[in-house]
Amino acid sequence: MKLMTALVNVALNLSINMDNTQRQYEAERNKVIAKRANEGWSSCCKSEKELQENQDEIENMMNAIFKGVFVHRYRDAIAEIRAVCIEEIGVWMKLYSDAFLNDSYLKYVGWTMHDKQGEVRLKCLTALQGLYYNRELGTRLELFTSRFKDRIVSMTLDKEYDVAVQAIKLLTLVLQSSDEVLTAEDCESVYHLVYSAHRPIAVSAGEFLFKKLFSHRGPEEEGLPRRGRQSLNGSLIKTTVFFFLESELHEHGAYLVDSLWDCGSELLKDWETMISLLLDEPMPGEEALTDRQETALVEIMLCAIRQACECHPPVGRGTGKRVLTAKEKKTQLDDRTRVTEMFAVALPLLLAKYCVDIDKVTNLLQIPKYFDLDIYTTGRLEKHLDALLRQIWEVVDKHTDTEVLEACSTTYHYLCNEEFTIYNRVDITRSQLLDELVDKFSRLLEDFLQEGEEPDDDDAYQVLSTLKKITAFHNAHDLSKWDLFTSNYRLLNTGLQNGDMPEQIVVQAMQCTHYIILWHLAKVSDSASTQGDMVTLRKQMRAFCLMCQRYLNSINTAVKEQAFTILCDLLMIFSHQIMSSGREQLEPLVYTPDSTLQAELLNFILDQVFIDQDDDNNSTDGQHDDEAGKIEALHKRRNLLAAYCKLIIYNIVEINTGADIFKQYMRLFNEMLSELGCNIDRSTSAFCGIKELARRFSLTFGLDQLKTREAIAMLHKDGIEFAFKEPSPQGEGGPPLNLAFLDILSEFSSKLIRQDKRTVHMYLERFMTFQMALQREDCWLPLISYRNSLQAGGDDDTMSVISGISSRGSTIRSKKPKPVTAAKRKLPEGDSTDAVWMNCEQNVQTPVMMPSPHLTSTVLRDPKKMRPENSYTSAYTMPSEQHPHQPVPPQTQEQHHHHQAAIDYKYKNLSAFLLPYL
Repeated sequence: MKLMTALVNVALNLSINMDNTQRQYEAERNKVIAKRANEGWSSCCKSEKELQENQDEIENMMNAIFKGVFVHRYRDAIAEIRAVCIEEIGVWMKLYSDAFLNDSYLKYVGWTMHDKQGEVRLKCLTALQGLYYNRELGTRLELFTSRFKDRIVSMTLDKEYDVAVQAIKLLTLVLQSSDEVLTAEDCESVYHLVYSAHRPIAVSAGEFLFKKLFSHRGPEEEGLPRRGRQSLNGSLIKTTVFFFLESELHEHGAYLVDSLWDCGSELLKDWETMISLLLDEPMPGEEALTDRQETALVEIMLCAIRQACECHPPVGRGTGKRVLTAKEKKTQLDDRTRVTEMFAVALPLLLAKYCVDIDKVTNLLQIPKYFDLDIYTTGRLEKHLDALLRQIWEVVDKHTDTEVLEACSTTYHYLCNEEFTIYNRVDITRSQLLDELVDKFSRLLEDFLQEGEEPDDDDAYQVLSTLKKITAFHNAHDLSKWDLFTSNYRLLNTGLQNGDMPEQIVVQAMQCTHYIILWHLAKVSDSASTQGDMVTLRKQMRAFCLMCQRYLNSINTAVKEQAFTILCDLLMIFSHQIMSSGREQLEPLVYTPDSTLQAELLNFILDQVFIDQDDDNNSTDGQHDDEAGKIEALHKRRNLLAAYCKLIIYNIVEINTGADIFKQYMRLFNEMLSELGCNIDRSTSAFCGIKELARRFSLTFGLDQLKTREAIAMLHKDGIEFAFKEPSPQGEGGPPLNLAFLDILSEFSSKLIRQDKRTVHMYLERFMTFQMALQREDCWLPLISYRNSLQAGGDDDTMSVISGISSRGSTIRSKKPKPVTAAKRKLPEGDSTDAVWMNCEQNVQTPVMMPSPHLTSTVLRDPKKMRPENSYTSAYTMPSEQHPHQPVPPQTQEQHHHHQAAIDYKYKNLSAFLLPYL
């Protein structure tokens, strides 16, 4: 291929010389005969003839190499050779477009875009990018574009991230050459990738979106001002808001901003125009933003401020904060100064306008944490600070939403920084606000707990709203000087005695008391604390734990969950580990749960977590059929289980309680297998999730195979017995009921040492019949897969690997093995595990096992990549003496993917429920 490239360069030079000679020839011929130079005329004719002969010779050589080498090797079995072929033909078409840039050569690139190797597909895209980048060449690719456009669009979803990125960049070049080539559907398939978790893909999609929506300006937009509501940026910002709303991905504004940041940061940092769109009245004839559009604009504005001030992608798009260059640091400081100067004045006005809107106020209150607070003093903006504090007070007074109140608390926490001169001003305002809230709570509590009187709903609402405000502020501020423990404990105690306390009041009182305990612990941990503080904290902590323990028996689910969560947190905090790192003085605070409390915690987990989905009445919106509600309930149950598992891990509760947890998993798994039986679809996400869970569990055995040898061996022994325990419900000839378990068991085969693999394989053959070894239907794939996993790595044994669709499906040739029967295999000397197996199963009656037929795989799994979750693709050879290595065409996913009836929700989510705890 490199030789061909060299010939192309020679042919290109010859072509250029031919053109020059042809022009000289035409110039001489157009002269009058009397003025012609005979030597020049004859020289031109001779040179043209020589060049033409040389060009013909070069073209013949190129045609011979192309037809003799390229046409055969562009589909070579080795991916590297295919990649080189496509890379070089791209160079030929770019260098010598007159000869190679036509459909006769382009078709090879189009065909190869379907290659199974990502490396080859990537070369196709990069080759095409070099062509589309040149607008002159792009006009000659219309037929190719129309034929292979759909394939390029589909490659934006390629499983190889690099391929997807280059496919999007290629579409961006196609878009620049002509707007009419890509349809609206084609563009929409790229648009949604701006929300991708993979940043290079998202950034490429953001560039495509920016080119499509924001780069075209009409003649009427040329004379618009640069800033403000009527500016060009104002129109573009509105377009961004419309796109964000059409995406219907609320709370994902940070991902959209990050995707557009590299190409549209100047637009996203036009906060002056955004403020104008929110505060200024629309001009006559201008359509005002709707409430929903204003909410989206506020979210985008906040995300742009965060991106400018933090200079790193949102969560999930980066491995961590990178080191900024000197130029980036200067830009960051300049942006932060602009944000402070601009929003110090505008933020009080925005809060005043949207004071009652929960979503807008919550986002607006997050802006001050990006301020440079020194500017309040150096810029003489103290009056605007006072206006901001007044608006925050107004928001606290009008709202009872927890998210808004926590945003107010966080803003006060950021502004109350002793390093800045504004601290005293903010601290006074904060103290006045808290004094008012605590006094109001004390008055309301006295009236609410008045003996002999029935509290009405209005009194309960007033107590709840005030308590929620105090709790939200107690999360970020130390309110110890107000001594709120007595009031909250009295409220909780009354609720236990009367049993008619509203659940939200109890929940908020527990949370507030929890914060009181934690702030008190922080004070006691200080070396300057007194012994009396230690004694007081110990009494309060134990009394509160007993109170939460009593609430575990409440009939209200929300109250029980809150009591359980707080108990688990307190037991973790006040465990024996509190004395670590030289804090032995905290030993009196250590709290160890007694057997009664441990039993109640375990019963709560068994009653509230391991339940059928139909019995779970805790969906977020009360609609049990709503999928989002079921997922939310699942997350809640997982969090409760995680809180309890931490107590087991850190030896706070008896470790044998973990056995009760595993019993529930075994019960659910057995129920699933008994219900699905042999009809299980191995390509479903539920089954793949369980298989992934088994893979993770196998990793916990570590690398020392000798240490875990006995445990792994017994796991395989018991697993084989379980798989063949129940006969087939279809009668003789059908697979055993639990045969699918062998597919799960194969994840543990790599943990067996070599001699144990042979022994396990022999033990497996005891349960097999000769007919089982010949079966090739999908229902027998677990057995085939498990047998092959046991044969892998053993002496001269060849293997057949059943895998998912692999990105590295290279063909291998296996040597024909010698048939080895179970009777001829010898056990290694000193192999105690083998001896135990052979002796303990003499009473098992199994048919005589014939030598297993040889299987040859044409697909190997890439050991560095995890098996795809949603598909299993395999290739086999049928047992034949005449053609032992003749492969059968691989089965596609569609050929063996069978849809089955909907599985009960608890089985679908079993693997998702377990994965976080491995």
